[in-house]
Amino acid sequence: MRSRATAYPLVAVLGWGVMFPILASALDRVDPLNLTTARYLLAAAVLVAILLLREGVGALRHGGRALEVVVLGVVGFAGFNLLTNLALEHAAPQQISLFVATTPVITQLVRWARDGVRPKPLLLALSLVALLGVGLVITRGSLAGLGEFGLGGLMMIGAVLGWGIYTHGASRFGEWSPLRFTTLTALAGTAAMLVLSIGADAVGWQHAPAAADLVAVAPQLAYAVLVGAVIAVLAWNTGVQRLGAANAALFMNLVPVTTFAVQIARGYRPEPVELVGAAITIAALIAANLAARPRTTSLPRPSAVTDPVAVTDPVAVSAR
Repeated sequence: MRSRATAYPLVAVLGWGVMFPILASALDRVDPLNLTTARYLLAAAVLVAILLLREGVGALRHGGRALEVVVLGVVGFAGFNLLTNLALEHAAPQQISLFVATTPVITQLVRWARDGVRPKPLLLALSLVALLGVGLVITRGSLAGLGEFGLGGLMMIGAVLGWGIYTHGASRFGEWSPLRFTTLTALAGTAAMLVLSIGADAVGWQHAPAAADLVAVAPQLAYAVLVGAVIAVLAWNTGVQRLGAANAALFMNLVPVTTFAVQIARGYRPEPVELVGAAITIAALIAANLAARPRTTSLPRPSAVTDPVAVTDPVAVSAR
């Protein structure tokens, strides 16, 4: 069952890895805020329709957890996606994807802050090594390239922090179906995006897209909605529930691999220092995640007189 569960985060990260170059091409016609808002307005409508068909109108209720859902939706959906699209205006897709690969480490740090589970010193050291690898890719090994890290890099740090918080939060909704959690948080995030986008249009920070612009980016938008926002997020939250946040986050290391492969297929020729930096980042992040995973110990078999009510599944508890 566990091997089957790994298929869910795998589907998600492969979908996201392909998505970054696709979104970057759409930004030539539509501003980042409007593109993100249009994407999630459509995705939220699809998710609500599926939820109503599968679980009924009662699944739209928050069950006393409205504040938590809104915070996770705003931080995860709105924060991650808006900041990522804005960052794509300042950095290449393969550079952005490397920041996304730091999600496993960020998730452990969020767990430290939220649950008091302190990460090992080795984890923090490997995190610095991973950031060094990101720096090599962005600057191409030259100090003159430090300026490219600037705003785009800061945006992605904020984006990944938001997704780390969202991933950790998803593991705390084990009694909800992944579809319900995804839909309700997506609705909250979409509402925040819509307010921000309308405000940005009103003050002139961006311009509402014309119908011709939306038609021009329809293929990119269709992929970003159906694959990136519906299938991938549902698969991700299912993986988080079945594997736990830390184990699911490990798969984010495949995002830059996928993005680099797509960019190379499109004709991009990375410099050797970029490949070295990407390899350093991925290796360090995999090592960091493995170092953070608890060692499993064999449990004694309960005796026949053990009270069945007192027997608790440690795997199920840790997943919550």
